[in-house]
Amino acid sequence: MTDTTIRRYTSESERTDETEDEQEEELVCPECGGDLVSDEERGETVCEECGLVVEEDEIDPGPEWRAFDSKEKDEKSRVGAPTTNMMHDKGLSTNIGWQDKDAYGNSLSSRQREKMQRLRTWNERFRTRDSKERNLKQALGEIDRMASALGLPENVRETASVIYRRALDEDLLPGRSIEGVATASLYAAARQAGTPRSLDELTAVSRVDKDEIARTYRYVVRELGLEIQPADPESYVPRFSSDLELSDEVERRARQLLQNAKDQGVHSGKSPVGLAAAAVYAASLLTNEKVTQSQVSEVANISEVTIRNRYHELLEAEEDIQSV
Repeated sequence: MTDTTIRRYTSESERTDETEDEQEEELVCPECGGDLVSDEERGETVCEECGLVVEEDEIDPGPEWRAFDSKEKDEKSRVGAPTTNMMHDKGLSTNIGWQDKDAYGNSLSSRQREKMQRLRTWNERFRTRDSKERNLKQALGEIDRMASALGLPENVRETASVIYRRALDEDLLPGRSIEGVATASLYAAARQAGTPRSLDELTAVSRVDKDEIARTYRYVVRELGLEIQPADPESYVPRFSSDLELSDEVERRARQLLQNAKDQGVHSGKSPVGLAAAAVYAASLLTNEKVTQSQVSEVANISEVTIRNRYHELLEAEEDIQSV
């Protein structure tokens, strides 16, 4: 090793030592050696021991507004919308509004309108540059439309979008329709979230038939390894009671009837929607808030014959419980 190399290494180590010494000086008080703390309210750095103000007029990187809850904080945030799986580009691309007005609300001239229309066209082309993105855009639009029609919350839509993305990534779509896989994804997401909808309800808002939905659902669940518990009849009771404008007492009584049916094993092999509808009907009669079988049938989308059969089975199960 030459003398020049030794001198260079020595000078570098000296500079490193000087930098470390400067960092230590910044962390301790230059007067008494005490710890320094930052007073964000006054924008100062002060010593805990002697109170010496080491630095003042610091820049505050925080917002200039105040928020008293998380909702208010989100509303005042200026960092843009969060990413979401419910859009094919996760909401990261630019959206050009359809209104032909400027920032002041004034109408655009004919030349400016033509320019904006060309920008919208090219923006749409760039947002869906390949067949996969076009597929995803169509499917997520279908999921959003069906979820809105069924009154499903946003977390179910988000989960359904994730399931569809997984099916697309794992190449499960060849030989199956986009609408079928989208409907199956929404059905699976609703059951996972504990807000299930029956196959008949899905069929009413979907563009594919019931058999294709059921067949595609089983395929998607098997191939993706989704863990979905069997539908619980009790999860349908609150919605049916609400649609029929029944009291909380009816809902509580219906849950009790279903619990008795589970204890007796009556629910095995029966449609959970039919059991829930029959439980609501029976509970309304037992609490003197009478509704007709046709009303329950219309809300639950179940035939009156099914309601009558399940109704008698539920009452027999409760009688057996009481007789023990």
